[in-house]
Parts: sequence; C-alpha cells; structure tokens
Amino acid sequence: MEMRHRAVNHARNVWDRAVTILPRADQFWYKYAYMEEMLGNIAACRQVFERWMKWEPSEQAWQSYINMELRYDEVDSARTVYERFVVVHPEPSNWIKWAKFETQNRQFAKCRQVYENAMQFFGDDHMSETLFIAFAKFEETSKEFERARAIYKYGLEKMGKETASNLFKAYNQFEKKHGDRAEMENVLMSKRRLGYEKKIEQFPSNYDTWFDLIRLEEATGDVEKTRDTYERAIANIPPVQEKRLWKRYIYLWLNYAVYEELDVEDHERAREVYRACLGIIPHKVFTFASIWLHFARFEIRQKNLTQARKILGQAIGRCPKDKLFKGYIELEMKLREFDRCRVLYEKFLEFNPANCQTWIKYAELETALGDLERARGLFRLAVDQPVLDMPEVLWKVLSVKCLFCSYVLVWLAYATFEASVSNETNAIARARHVYEEADKHMKDNDLNEERVLVLETWLKFERSKGSADWVDSVGKKMPKKVKKRRLVDEEVGPSAGYEEYFDYIFPDKSDGTSNLKLLQMAHMWKKKQAALKEAQAQTQTQTQTVDQPKGSEEGDGQE
Repeated sequence: MEMRHRAVNHARNVWDRAVTILPRADQFWYKYAYMEEMLGNIAACRQVFERWMKWEPSEQAWQSYINMELRYDEVDSARTVYERFVVVHPEPSNWIKWAKFETQNRQFAKCRQVYENAMQFFGDDHMSETLFIAFAKFEETSKEFERARAIYKYGLEKMGKETASNLFKAYNQFEKKHGDRAEMENVLMSKRRLGYEKKIEQFPSNYDTWFDLIRLEEATGDVEKTRDTYERAIANIPPVQEKRLWKRYIYLWLNYAVYEELDVEDHERAREVYRACLGIIPHKVFTFASIWLHFARFEIRQKNLTQARKILGQAIGRCPKDKLFKGYIELEMKLREFDRCRVLYEKFLEFNPANCQTWIKYAELETALGDLERARGLFRLAVDQPVLDMPEVLWKVLSVKCLFCSYVLVWLAYATFEASVSNETNAIARARHVYEEADKHMKDNDLNEERVLVLETWLKFERSKGSADWVDSVGKKMPKKVKKRRLVDEEVGPSAGYEEYFDYIFPDKSDGTSNLKLLQMAHMWKKKQAALKEAQAQTQTQTQTVDQPKGSEEGDGQE
C-alpha cells in the first residue's frame, strides 16, 4: 500500500520492521531487496542482502545475492560472496558452481585454484567423485590432458574403484578419447580388476576368481600389490576339512611360492611360503604330496640337499603316500644314491606291500644294478604276498586274454623275467623251474583254471625255446575239458533246474583215471542203449508188415 502511494520511506520502514521481527521469512527479504533494486538504490539493496546473509539463509538466497552483483558487473563482489557461500554451505555442488563462475569469466587460474581449495577443504575423509569429475573435465577442456589424467588416477587411488564407479567410468571415456595404448590397457585392467573385486566380495572362497585377479596383478608388474593379493587370497581358508575343497586353495600357495622364487627372486620369502602352507594343512586328516615335493625340489635348486631330504623324510614319517615315496625315490635315483633307493623301496613295501608296481620297480632297479639274485628274491616275495593290486596292468609283455587271478600273472611274469636274462646260460632251466613251481602251486590249491593258463603258457614256451621231450612232457599234463551239469540252487533242489558248465580233468590227479574211465564207460553204455533202441524199432516195423488176414483166421480157430 505504501509503495502504491509512493511512500518509499514508509514502505522501507515497514520492510525493516518485518525482517527484524521475522528474519527467517525469506519472502520479506526478497521483496525488500527487490524494492531497493527497482528504485535503483543498489547500495541499499546490497545492504539488505548483507543483513540477510548474516542469518546464513538457504542456498537460493546466496545465489540471488550473487546474481544481483552480476547484473551490475560486480564480478569481484560476486566472487567475495562465493567465498562466504561455500563456507556456509560446503557442498561439492556449490564449489563446482563457483568454479564454473570463474570459467565463465575466463579466469582459468582462479578456477583451478577453486578446485584445489575444494580438495584441501574436503580432505581424504570426505572426498566427492563429482568434484573430481568436474575438476578433471575442466582440465580436459583446457587441453591439460596430463593434469586431467593425474586427477582421475588420484581420485581412483584415494576413493577406490568400488565406491567411485562414476569416476571410473568418466576415466574410461577420457582414456578412449585422449589416451595411448598403454593407458588404455591400464584402464581396461582396472575395469577387470573392479569386476574381480566385486565377485570376490560376494564369494570370497571362489579361488578361480582369486587366480584371475592374481594373474592380472602379476601382469602389471607391481610386486607389492601382487603380494597383497596373494596374502588376501590365502587368508580365505576353506571352512571344511575336505580334501576336494582344498585343492584349488593349495594351488594358490604353490603359485605364491613359485612367484616369489622365479619372478621376485626372493628365495627366503618363498621358503617361508612353503613352511606356512605346510603349517595350515591338517595332515592328520589329509595331506598334499605335491606341496612336500615342490618344497624339496625348491631346496635342491638352492643347493640344499640335506634340507630337501629332511623335508621328504618328515613327509613320509607324518603322512606316508605312494606319491611321496615315488618322488623321494626318483630324487635319489637322479643323484645315483642306490643304497638310499633300496632303503626307500623297503619302507615303501612295508607301507604298502600290495602295490605290485613297487615290487616290479624294485626288481628292475636290482636288475639294472646287475644283482639278479636280489631281483629273483623280490619276485619270490611278491608271489608270497596274500594280496596284490592289478598286476595285469603292469605286465604288458604278457598277451593273456583271460585274467583269472593275480597269483598266476606274477608267476608267469617271474618266468618271463627268468627267460629274458640273456647273460645267463641256464635261463631256460630257471624259467622251466618257475613253471614247475607254478604248476605245483596251482595243483595244490585246486586252482584248475589258473593251472590251465600256466600249462598253456608253459607249452608255448617249450615250443619256442625248449625241446621236443619237454613239449611231450608238458602236453601230457594238459587236462581234458568236459561238460557237466549241476543244480541251479541246491537249497531248492531239482525243481530249480540244472545248468551246464565246463570242468577240467587232469591226468595227474589221484581220481583222474577212474573218473575218466567212468565217463568213457558212460559214453559206451549210452551208445549201446541207442543201438538197442534202434534194433527194437526195426523189429517192431517188420512185425507190423505181417499178413493181417492169416493172423485173423488163426485167431478165430484158436477161439
């Protein structure tokens, strides 16, 4: 009302009273400043804004003050307002507004100074990726590409790629436009690293993802970062003591040790890695022979043979396994320590006497060393073992079609060994003796099928290397194959039916002759019965051909 009647002083007094009584009512301040500006009293308008700013109003109020100064080209005054504004409202967006204000006024040095002050103001604890992006884009617009790249890298390093995905995306776009090949590869690797980290965060026991991340770090050549990744990976111990869940985990340790030895060439640290791994494995539940063997080979590469032997000896003592024995024996074989090999083979056979391969390898060692008597003794001990595991896989020299028993294969392999000794004048006699012992053993234990296999192989041997007398002698031992019948189920009885099977009758058995004669007599009786039936059938046929009327008359007369 006062303004409509051009009572300016009265209106000014009313506005003054209003903002004094209600200083938080922004509408009064806006109207008061607008009236002074419409009257052209810029000093009074600025004074109104200054009184208002003391109450630290909202961001819009500060922005109105700045816009008023800019309408009258008071750039320095607007800059001063911005300095106070970002202190009262220190959001990153307000700092960015100030920097854009300086850019619009072509004050690039002052703009850079604003961004730098903002970085110092927020520090490392309250960083904002929007502030980094704006700063980097300003430098990119100013053709300062190296500065922009440094800002991106600094921001990603301080904030981390997990929490600054937008910053990382902006960095990718920047490198695609301005980066060289090396920088592009670095960005791509960073992107892959971020993906691996997300997977690991969800599934920390996914060791395949850890392997991918480790290979990525190794490709960058940063030793400390690679070590840190290895340490983080091996810290995720499988929660269950089950060997299949530990296999990939143990490979992490092996790769870590190899990396320290070959890439970093820190041999002492590699040794510590092996020891730490062996300390984690629950050896009473299960063990991994590969870690023991790799540790021993590492010590050998360091020319520490005594320590390597101690490691393998400790492994055999704590958790004996076939693979450990074989690895230890292979080591001593390469060192030509044959006495140590003998001791290890003996302990190996004490641990697992059923391992046929161990007996054969031990015998081959003695044969190579020229001690044939020890080799023969090993074969004899192998024959006496109550259980042997799958010798048919090992004796490839045999062309046996039917594998009935592990004993017969060992006997035949023993005989083949004796026959193959070329420097022995009585090799054939020794082989023949083995065949005789095998035949006697099978006979005493009533192993008919196994005995047939021995005799057939022996006969082939005599035909190829023996004499005609021995061929006849062995041929006389060959059995006769007969077909027999037996009950399908003895408990049920004849109602269950019969089945046919083949059996062998040996000439040298105590009841072999009587059984054979009995069978021959049975066959002869069967033939006689068949001939008798045939004769009766013929007689009956002839009787039916007699004249029927004559027979009838005779019958009537008798009646």
